[in-house]
Amino acid sequence: MGFFNKLKEGLSRTRQNLVQKVEQLVTGRQHIDEELYEELEEVLISADVGAEMALQMVEGLRKKVKEQKIGDPGELKRLLQEEIVELLGQETAVVDISKKPTVVLVVGVNGVGKTTTIAKLAHRWKSEGRKVLLAAGDTFRAAAIDQLEIWGQRVGVDVIRHQEGSDPGAVAYDAAQAAISRGADILLVDTAGRLHNKNHLMNELSKVGRVLDRALPGAPHEILLVLDATTGQNAVTQARLFGEAVGVTGLVLTKLDGTAKGGVILAIQGELNVPVKFIGIGEAMDDLRIFEPQQFAKALFGQEEAE
Repeated sequence: MGFFNKLKEGLSRTRQNLVQKVEQLVTGRQHIDEELYEELEEVLISADVGAEMALQMVEGLRKKVKEQKIGDPGELKRLLQEEIVELLGQETAVVDISKKPTVVLVVGVNGVGKTTTIAKLAHRWKSEGRKVLLAAGDTFRAAAIDQLEIWGQRVGVDVIRHQEGSDPGAVAYDAAQAAISRGADILLVDTAGRLHNKNHLMNELSKVGRVLDRALPGAPHEILLVLDATTGQNAVTQARLFGEAVGVTGLVLTKLDGTAKGGVILAIQGELNVPVKFIGIGEAMDDLRIFEPQQFAKALFGQEEAE
């Protein structure tokens, strides 16, 4: 199965929760009226788009209906797809890996799939012929260090590690030095999964960023926040607080397959204006892909790739 079809299949529950409910809403209606707009707003909120974003989208639809002099409620589905593409952006946001070494700091709460995301990113860039190095910056748990080591062996990349309980900043510093001396193209730095509402842990994350900058001025070049799509609106809160603490430059949305809460991608985009750079729709190494907004919208609406 190609990636697009896998994405379409993975978004099936979100499609039921959003697109099909919109279809049911407009079917049999004769007019576009205030009641329809209100019901549409409720559908968007229930699909984890978020209250503010739902309101913004409905306002966008109103404007389009007026400008295009549309009277047929059935046209709202097409307009909604246009609105979603506009919100997500036309352009595909990519990680700039032109610097050598490019340092990518990966952050997120526990259980979002952070370590496996790092492994998949390492696999992706190694497959492109780049020299990748991993840093085991989650020193709170011995299991986390071992887990990254196992992934490193599977992917075929080296891991810079210290003992459990070591200073994460020291690991980051040594890893940056190693990346320079070994001529690595990319350094991926793992961090401890931390609750976004624990200030001391967030401060420690800021410290890791400062240490990397000291070791390699300008680093980290990218700060990727890994979010679990199944958590819905909680992911928006995480994104906001991590953004305030460490200045997130891109998002990785995992577990999009099998959740009805894929609409949260719109809530995050609308509230934070931080681009989604990768999406995960499965367990395999190749199931983490660059996020392409138009492709996502087509898959969400159950269209064919070539349409």
